[in-house]
Amino acid sequence: MADFTWFKDSVPDQLPVKQVYGIAFSADNLVVLRIEDGKYKLTGGKPENAETFEETLKREYIEELNIELEDIHYLGYLLVEENSDKYAQVRMIAKIKDIYDSHVDPATGKIYGRELVAADRIKYYLNYSDHAGNEMIDDAIQLAKDKNLLR
Repeated sequence: MADFTWFKDSVPDQLPVKQVYGIAFSADNLVVLRIEDGKYKLTGGKPENAETFEETLKREYIEELNIELEDIHYLGYLLVEENSDKYAQVRMIAKIKDIYDSHVDPATGKIYGRELVAADRIKYYLNYSDHAGNEMIDDAIQLAKDKNLLR
């Protein structure tokens, strides 16, 4: 089982980043969540071809949910420790620019469900059992308020 620790700092140079995920806010204070196998999840994935975190997040939202993002901000990272392996999962926040019709994710061949939920209900839907994940959500909501993505 993995251990998670939340950091609002930049990812240390020596720590590999294996995933970039985001929390995307709509103009009416909702957050889009991906639904896979009946579970609510954040959207994101692995950086490819030396992409920036922002480029990874934009690509993954288009691939998985066919949603265009703008006004993207770095939030922090989860330090993941699995056995002797340590790596980072970066977290970002963003504003939803446009939502297009659902389509097949070219990476998985799946069509994911998506749902807009009230920002103050994210914890309920994601149902994280660890403290770090819930702390990350609190920081995402605060940063979204600070950046005027959430009223």
